[in-house]
Amino acid sequence: IASDQNIILFLNTKHSIRPHTAFPHSKTKSAFLSAAKHFVEKDLEVSMAGRVFMITGANSGIGRATAMAIAKRGGTVHMVCRNKDKAEEARADIVKESGNKEIYVHILDLSETRKVWEFAEAFKRKYKALNVLINNAGCIMSERDVNAEGLEKSFASNVMGVYILTRGLIPLLEKSAEPRVITVSSGGMLVQKLRTGNLQTEIGRYDGTMVYAQHKRQQVVMTEQWAKTHSNVHFSVMHPGWVDTPAVANAMPDFHQSMKDSMRTPEQGADTAVWLAISEAAATKPSGSFFQDRRMVSAHLPLAWTHSSQLEQQKFMSVMEDLAKTFQPH
Repeated sequence: IASDQNIILFLNTKHSIRPHTAFPHSKTKSAFLSAAKHFVEKDLEVSMAGRVFMITGANSGIGRATAMAIAKRGGTVHMVCRNKDKAEEARADIVKESGNKEIYVHILDLSETRKVWEFAEAFKRKYKALNVLINNAGCIMSERDVNAEGLEKSFASNVMGVYILTRGLIPLLEKSAEPRVITVSSGGMLVQKLRTGNLQTEIGRYDGTMVYAQHKRQQVVMTEQWAKTHSNVHFSVMHPGWVDTPAVANAMPDFHQSMKDSMRTPEQGADTAVWLAISEAAATKPSGSFFQDRRMVSAHLPLAWTHSSQLEQQKFMSVMEDLAKTFQPH
């Protein structure tokens, strides 16, 4: 919980505060260990045999830890990864450690917008069920770059890729038993209010960390809106805390160096995503909610300026839909 002093500091510095320095204590390893004292261990003592999971960015960090946890419980896992060699290596490790051979690799770069559509359509044709989609993959760019379709690359990967993959797979999820969608966000989004314009960050200075935090806010809004329009799928979004992963080390080396002793392990970071994906307890929580350490928490800080109206949220979803359709294969 943030102190009042911190909240005042936050409100007074809303334009300059860094996403990874806002309220660090609740995101550390010690905070996880403290929260874990109240976890119900039986929640994860379940068999996932016969249930089908898709995890993006599943070859390292939180994604890999999530895939391993589900594989050990007998679930069928579709690993969606960008790098074939790393994905196959991770798959081999997961199969060996879990004894579960129902682990499949799919090569897809979520920043390649048309290919995301094509992948979702092909998956629906080939497979009869998908019970759980876990949107985990993400990227932080140090400088602005565009993909083949002209979209800013981190927006294409973190927002448009998540939007198209989820939207494309919802029909398959809806045909499957007890469907769920979990998106791995970040507490960095707490310092961002939803933007409905300048989605490609064409105006103003490009600050990769702040752009990433905005994308994480957009993921929260997408989750909330999907929960309203698709009532038979359980949607959730979670903050894993500050996790010691290759992605963080590469994107924020100074932050990683100074914080690494108090950062969470990938397994600790993945815990809430696993809990949301497999536990019966998670399914009893309202769809569209934001979670940290297996608890439903507010997607906004107290007294925060980050709330947006229903109209703004609907406008954002409308912009996303129109943009997504322009890349849809005919």
